[in-house]
Amino acid sequence: MKSKSDRLSPGALALLVLVLAGAMLLCICVGSVSISPADTLRVLLCALLRRPMPEGVSANIILNVRLPRVVNVALVGAALSLCGAAMQGLLRNPLADGSTLGVSSGASLGAVLALALDVTLPGTAFGGTMLLAMIFAFLSLMLILALAYALDRSLATNSIILIGVIFSMFASSVMSLIISFSGDKLRSITFWTMGSLSGTGFAHARVLAAALLVCGAVVLAHARELNAMAIGEDDARHVGVNVRRVKLTLMIAVSVLIGVCVSVGGTIGFVGLVVPHMARMIVGPNHGRLLPASMLAGAIFLLLCDLIARTLLRPIELSIGVVTSLVGAVAFVLIFYRTRRAARC
Repeated sequence: MKSKSDRLSPGALALLVLVLAGAMLLCICVGSVSISPADTLRVLLCALLRRPMPEGVSANIILNVRLPRVVNVALVGAALSLCGAAMQGLLRNPLADGSTLGVSSGASLGAVLALALDVTLPGTAFGGTMLLAMIFAFLSLMLILALAYALDRSLATNSIILIGVIFSMFASSVMSLIISFSGDKLRSITFWTMGSLSGTGFAHARVLAAALLVCGAVVLAHARELNAMAIGEDDARHVGVNVRRVKLTLMIAVSVLIGVCVSVGGTIGFVGLVVPHMARMIVGPNHGRLLPASMLAGAIFLLLCDLIARTLLRPIELSIGVVTSLVGAVAFVLIFYRTRRAARC
């Protein structure tokens, strides 16, 4: 049985959901064409109840342009932050995030290859980019785990991180080679590698939601095991945790989520690294509270970053990965400084 302290309190959950709803409404209202919150809510309500749209309101912009993008941004932010929180607990490394395994680099390699070769899938809304990204993410995980197992049959954390870093460097080199010979695809590939969710639709949102529902449930179900592993793998074994099985299960779930997110939005850094630290400062280290709080905080964080990317230099749109890297780097330095200062006191 889980105690009340193992769960996010109803008040904190309601507050995060309310802030998330407000951030989504703000992102729908603000853009190249500003729309009042009242008109936005009226359009959304009419669409939900299938009533005629009010006249004089840009319903097409709200429903077909901004709403799908906002939903995708929120889902990607929640997924990346959940992956980061899970990997930091699993590897007991505050610098870990979902890309630590090297799976993010593998997924990016698959997507870049699909863009360079113009791989398409007839009858699909997003071509072969998502398929190759997911395939390469899974193959990357298998390769990394096989090499780590050959190096250390206990699948120690240091071995996995070492192989993941080496593989990430290798994948980045191959991507650079592909980009060098991409020709007229150079601009689109470069923009994609910086991270962008412009042009995403409800088809992408359905895939993201399905992946988050399945893989997110797997991660959330292992909150108690992550709490046990936070004090050490040997201690976790002593309390009955099957460390190897938990590692494999969580790494596969995280890899699938990362593969889907990368295939939809490109490489978006720092979300999985910074947001769990922010959530941990608010709700504490217990993963029963930390994981759901990280999901909601990650969605809010990426929504605000996407809003900055769309509006800061409008009509020019920045890549969301550029904004998350700038904001995330500053936030991480502040968090690190505050943590070290608190440790000295």
